[in-house]
Amino acid sequence: MYIICLATDYGGTLAHDGVVDSATFDALVRLKRSGRRLVLVTGRELPDLVEVFPRLDVFDRVVAENGALLVNPAAKQEQPLAPEPSPEFVALLREKGVAPLSVGRAIVATWEPHEAAVLEAIRDLGLELQITFNKGAVMVLPAGVNKASGLKAALDDLGLSAHNVVAVGDAENDHAFMRASGFAVAVANALPTIKEEADLVTKGARGAGVAELIGRVLDEDVDAFAPYKEHGLVQAAVRPDGQPVFLRPHGGGALIAGLSGGGKSTLATALVEGMTAGGFQVGVFDPEGDYSSFRSAVALGDAKSPPRLAEMLKALERPEDSLVVNMLAVSVEDRPAAFAGFVGALVEMRGRTGRPHWILVDEAHHVFPAERDANAAAPPDLPAILLTVDPETVAPRALEAVDDVFAVGDKPAETIRAFCRALSIDPPALPGSPAEHGRALHWRRRSGKAPEFVELRAPASKMERHTRKYTEGELGEDKSFYFRGPEKALNLRAQNLRIFLQMADGVDDRTWRHHLKRHDVSRWIREAIKDEDLADEAQGIEDAVADPAQSRRAMRESIERRYTAPAATGADFR
Repeated sequence: MYIICLATDYGGTLAHDGVVDSATFDALVRLKRSGRRLVLVTGRELPDLVEVFPRLDVFDRVVAENGALLVNPAAKQEQPLAPEPSPEFVALLREKGVAPLSVGRAIVATWEPHEAAVLEAIRDLGLELQITFNKGAVMVLPAGVNKASGLKAALDDLGLSAHNVVAVGDAENDHAFMRASGFAVAVANALPTIKEEADLVTKGARGAGVAELIGRVLDEDVDAFAPYKEHGLVQAAVRPDGQPVFLRPHGGGALIAGLSGGGKSTLATALVEGMTAGGFQVGVFDPEGDYSSFRSAVALGDAKSPPRLAEMLKALERPEDSLVVNMLAVSVEDRPAAFAGFVGALVEMRGRTGRPHWILVDEAHHVFPAERDANAAAPPDLPAILLTVDPETVAPRALEAVDDVFAVGDKPAETIRAFCRALSIDPPALPGSPAEHGRALHWRRRSGKAPEFVELRAPASKMERHTRKYTEGELGEDKSFYFRGPEKALNLRAQNLRIFLQMADGVDDRTWRHHLKRHDVSRWIREAIKDEDLADEAQGIEDAVADPAQSRRAMRESIERRYTAPAATGADFR
């Protein structure tokens, strides 16, 4: 369930001549019974509204006076969202003969053609007020107060995101809250300008149109609005013909795969940036601590303290807050079970609130390992973006939900073949060329179309790598360095840089020279530590320094120069 809330206008939308008929009311009750929320957003004053529609208790919140008053019917609580009208302003309008004139908790309202007199009074008194029109009605409120601001206050009170709201209206003052919602619907009797902006126009007018919309939401949920407009999507790439490649929070998952250095993290960072900038809530599961410095999200956990489920749920209470779950302190063996617990809670939360809208799982093979597929947690019931080097290391049940595959690096065709092998499906026709820098081979597998190279979305800023995990944390077995020696008589695992340097000092010269000659150290730094500059420097040491003692010292100085500055990492190897 993605659509969690219906926000509806009253007059001309829900009601006909001020009356809501029984069929429309029954439809509202059916929607509530589905577990969804109802918000009434109207320009009417509350006493007038209660008089014509006493069953306000069917709504979770009521926004009255065109956004100036928030009402909780169940608790019988009223919260003004704007200051009271200026007595001088009201007196001046009466002096100018403006009638009829209605004065509410914050709103002042009259009818055309009195808008000129109202504007003159605002100018004479130097007030920061705005005029809103609604089928001949003239409504005056403080600047910035409208149905959109009122709906936001209601959604904040309910803990809901506007992306999970469908708004339905008919007139000029409905523009604002319809644009502020995930999906906009116009009833058949709506003004032409309202219909032009709507994602859907009902066949029925007024209450019949609202009942029709409710029926479609109950039967189809978000699919009632296909094909989807761009405002609810996030761009991932651009096709050769210039058309964008979008991901949607109510569609299939995505896989970003390929060798290290191919651009997986770059695309992932760009996607998270785009999602948070678009007001979507994202949960990033970060087994190796790479995203902890992401500025648009709350970070939980670090190299020494594992994240807690209660903290995670608390951090996600506000719809505008995204989250990075750093699992570096969780052992590799325990990560699948820990992840299953987190995701189970998120699935339940998504059922209630429609969010988080996405999860992104870096190093997906750590939490969905293929070798544990028999006991693996089922793929979460929300769009997941999975990152991994080799799709065949990820549990097939996690890959089944993937629709979009972005294969990066030198062998993108082989990456897609590996994905198909993991799922036991036939691969599509594939090109033999590598993906150029900043590009990926994209396959939308349920589209029936062949994969094509696309230009990847670039992040606005380069993500700062979290160096503590490389100095003190525990890299997975697949990312650790192993001192084995020329005869493979050793099997010493270094799961971070600190331990690597300690072991480098302790192994015999012959073993040390063996690994330098094979460029094992620079390869490990490049592929596991993902630091190209340090890898280049390490390779220079491997090639140029023959003396074991000197090369050890040079390697230590090079690593410590980047990874032991106290202000940056708080770590010191010495």
